[in-house]
Amino acid sequence: MGSTSDWDVMKEAAQMCKDFGIPYEARALSAHRSPAELEAWIADMEARGCQAFIAGAGGAAHLAGVVAAQTILPTFGVPMPSKYMKGLDSLLATVQMPKGIPVPTMAIGEAGAANAALAVVAMLALTDPALRKKLLDFREKQSEKVLKASLPELK
Repeated sequence: MGSTSDWDVMKEAAQMCKDFGIPYEARALSAHRSPAELEAWIADMEARGCQAFIAGAGGAAHLAGVVAAQTILPTFGVPMPSKYMKGLDSLLATVQMPKGIPVPTMAIGEAGAANAALAVVAMLALTDPALRKKLLDFREKQSEKVLKASLPELK
C-alpha cells in the first residue's frame, strides 16, 4: 500500500489471503516517496516466489502502475477512498493505465481489497485443486447466506 493509512482498507485483502491459506506480505511503500525501496522490494518478492501483487493507493494512486511496470506478475489495483473526491481520483488514476501495462482494477475501498485477494485466489486455484475447493466452498457459503436472509416485516 502507498501509506500506512491505507491499512484499514488493505487489511481486507490480507485477511482474505490468510483465510485461504495464501502467504502474503503487507508493506507500505510509496511510488513517489520511496521509489528505490519499492523497486528493490518487488525484485526481492519475485526472487522469493511471489505470484501476484495487490497494490492499494489513494489520490494520484500511481503505486499499482509502478509495480506493474516493474514486473510481469499480475498486479491488481485497489483504489483508496480519498478525502476530497471519495476515491474517484484513485479509481481513475489506477484504471487508466497505458496500453501494454495492465492493472486489473477493483472497486474503491474494502470490497475492492477483498475482491483483489479473491482474484488472486481464483488465479492460483487454476493449478491448485485444494485451493479450488476452498474457493468453491466460499462461494457456496456466500450463496447460502443470501438465500437464508429475510427482510423484516412491515408494521
